[in-house]
Amino acid sequence: SIIRRQRQELKVLIAELKDRDRELNDMVAVHERHIQAWDDDRQKILTLAERCSLLSSELNERNATIKSLTKRLKLLESQHNDSKTTLESTQRKFKELTQKVTDSSVHCQALEEKNQSLHCSILELSAKTGQLQVREQELLTMLQLKDKALIETTDQITEVTSKFKTLENALRTAKLEEFSRSREQQDVKLTLNDVLCQVNKMKDILSEKMKESSKNQEEISHLKQENGCLRSELIWAVEEAQRKDQLYQFAKSKQVRIEKELSSLRQVCVKQQRDLHFLHVNLDSSQDSRQ
Repeated sequence: SIIRRQRQELKVLIAELKDRDRELNDMVAVHERHIQAWDDDRQKILTLAERCSLLSSELNERNATIKSLTKRLKLLESQHNDSKTTLESTQRKFKELTQKVTDSSVHCQALEEKNQSLHCSILELSAKTGQLQVREQELLTMLQLKDKALIETTDQITEVTSKFKTLENALRTAKLEEFSRSREQQDVKLTLNDVLCQVNKMKDILSEKMKESSKNQEEISHLKQENGCLRSELIWAVEEAQRKDQLYQFAKSKQVRIEKELSSLRQVCVKQQRDLHFLHVNLDSSQDSRQ
């Protein structure tokens, strides 16, 4: 009855281990989906970073054009001042140089039209810089979200490491139990060899003294019963050792699976850190270009 009970308990344990194995496989599949989604988000962020770098280069070009336009404005202002001085001098010589005055007034009107066109272009460039600032804010919010996701992944890594430690402890205890079982099995084998030797000796004695008495026959039957009990105990010990080997294999497969998950999570963390460093560098360059 004890052996049957232990066998039932072992069957229940093996069924629980199989269920845990299935749960771990489901967790691995879900984790792989999360990694795929994270790779997609990473690709999107890289494309956005490339677009941001292109926009920053465009900003630098526009800033260069604005500087050239400001230089032209200064030149035009100096020309305008020169034209005022020429007007004052022409007013003194109004009667003699009326034609020159009309020419200078036409030139001033052309310069004013150019000034208005340059002012409109500056307004357009300021509007575009505002749009780029809004885009930069959106990228900053996306970076904050990615930082939160990285914190969540680090928490998951700590949980998996704790589970891995518990599994290592369980594996050590299973190894110790297996060692003790092997020692018990060796002891049983030694006792069985001794018993077999005794049985052989008793057989010899029985062959010599078959005719002595019926008491010897009763002792022989009793010894045969003990031999059958010992053989059944040996078979049970072998079956128990086989079950222990199965449990050890299950624990080993779990350990391998957890190590794979840990390596994949470490790779994900390294990729996220590289992407964050790349995005921070792009943001610093964009801020320097805006300044």
